[in-house]
Amino acid sequence: MSETETHSVTVNGEHRRVAAGTTVAGLVGELGLDPARVAVERNLEIVPRSTLAQVLVEDGDDYEVVHFVGGG
Repeated sequence: MSETETHSVTVNGEHRRVAAGTTVAGLVGELGLDPARVAVERNLEIVPRSTLAQVLVEDGDDYEVVHFVGGG
């Protein structure tokens, strides 16, 4: 894999490209979100928060990312 290779993914219904080798935590960071405050579904399966930094984004993946907001 070259450093310039990218993967095409869908995040919350929007297509985007990410660098090959990006982890789910990295993807969440690119969205401007804190990985500790999100729930991530990848291809209709929940990704455990404890594994976000180990799971690699793959070409064609479909993600739903929900972030938690404090307040009352």
